[in-house]
Amino acid sequence: MIKNLIFDVGKVLMTYRPFEMMEEHGFSREEAERIVNEMFTNPYWKLCDYGTVPYDELTKGLQTIYPDDAEAIGWFFANAERLMIGRPKVWEKIHELKEKGYKIYILSNYEETLFKMHTDGRPFMQDMDGVVVSYAVHMAKPEERIYRYLLDTYGLKAEECLYFDDLPENCGAAAKLGINTYQVRAEEPFLKRLEKL
Repeated sequence: MIKNLIFDVGKVLMTYRPFEMMEEHGFSREEAERIVNEMFTNPYWKLCDYGTVPYDELTKGLQTIYPDDAEAIGWFFANAERLMIGRPKVWEKIHELKEKGYKIYILSNYEETLFKMHTDGRPFMQDMDGVVVSYAVHMAKPEERIYRYLLDTYGLKAEECLYFDDLPENCGAAAKLGINTYQVRAEEPFLKRLEKL
């Protein structure tokens, strides 16, 4: 019996739109994809998820590594609030499930400044019974230990949990521990899955 619902943030509770954000600033789609991919695949980004590199150091570090794109990188981080937009229909459904008695949790890889920027004041935060974010615990998905940390911290039984994430490797890691999973690929099927609960 499912009693606990666990949610990632990016592409789950929020819509993730880095390419569109850069296009709105005047970059072509090709330029946007190149710049975003070079930032997100750089080891600096993973260090930020672990909470070992601060936000301003991430910006400066990437600008040093990619000097030709320094201006674009600076703009990206100065306007990072545009990176995520809300999914209010999902938030409403989660609130309904909370009222029905489900316990609600977040498990997400995030840098501290970005996490606060994207979640502070969002209605779904009021429904959370617990939050585990990578920067705060110095662990990251899909490492087994971050899932175990969530279960142990809140006294959860894996078989009573349903975890929602957009990445198959993150769902797979959770499933190895006996956690039920659902891979979020698009908002409408996601809403239908929540409706079934």
